[in-house]
Amino acid sequence: MTRPLRLGTRGSQLALWQATTVARLLAALGTATEIVVIRTSGDEAGTGRGPDGSTLPGAPAAEPGPAVNVKRLFVKEIEEALLDGRIDLAVHSSKDMPADQPDGLVIGGVLPREDPRDAVVLPAHGTAPRHLEALQATLGPSPRIGTSSVRRVAQLKGAFPEGTFAGIRGNLDTRLRKLDDGQCDALVLAAAGLVRLGFGARISWAVPFEICLPSPGQGIVAIEVRADRADVRAAVGAISDAPALAALGAERAVVAALGGGCQMPIGAIAEVDGARLHARGVVLSADGAEAVRAEAHGTTADPAATGRRLAQALLDAGAAPLLASARS
Repeated sequence: MTRPLRLGTRGSQLALWQATTVARLLAALGTATEIVVIRTSGDEAGTGRGPDGSTLPGAPAAEPGPAVNVKRLFVKEIEEALLDGRIDLAVHSSKDMPADQPDGLVIGGVLPREDPRDAVVLPAHGTAPRHLEALQATLGPSPRIGTSSVRRVAQLKGAFPEGTFAGIRGNLDTRLRKLDDGQCDALVLAAAGLVRLGFGARISWAVPFEICLPSPGQGIVAIEVRADRADVRAAVGAISDAPALAALGAERAVVAALGGGCQMPIGAIAEVDGARLHARGVVLSADGAEAVRAEAHGTTADPAATGRRLAQALLDAGAAPLLASARS
């Protein structure tokens, strides 16, 4: 009897939802799996920040220096287990994955994309704003906003120049409780995670792309496999969503071309319309005072080429000094 495929994942609530969903889809096509929880360097309290820039639970005041690829800390041990054969596939939030993969590993497939937008969450029983002006009126001129993602802060500073931005620690339940207890006036989170964990009703306002472009890959669950495992690649490919895979290919190519492997204020989204791709990107200064935006078009046949064109358009428009500043 063929043994089940070993599926590696982090142990967070969202990671386990993702892994369980992949396991269920594979099982429906006759491929059995067993979930292997792997604790990563990024799960240790000492790393300071999560891959989206948020402060980790229990983290000390000291944070990694600019040379540390924070995202790599959240996949390193899982990828090592994949390379040495302790697991057969790995499931990640794709925005947690650095643009550069270790030799021998590939993204074998992805799940359909959930809402990629950022979401504003207000205290329970608050009135949901219909537009930015209504949100500004609700929060006032100097709100306390729960996020420390450099990308989100840089973009939202324009809407709330007097606002205070800081991470709210804990799992999703804990952060929502702290919001409702008055420790901040609003949270900004990925809409996808809220929806997937059953908190979609708490979304007060989904932030339009014109105001805040998401982290590349946001809302997409990626399945990483060994390049030499044709059997696993075939199984994963059978459950993969083609539009989401094309969008992810374009967005990861933007990051790779810009060299944004660490904590960089880069937002990007690629939208699929049949065989066509429309990609938008932004590079910002950390304080949001400067922003360079660009667009590119292409096809799903070569999404990486679209991503590279978008990256070049951003560089041509003046993104290089902003990226250099962020790295320093």
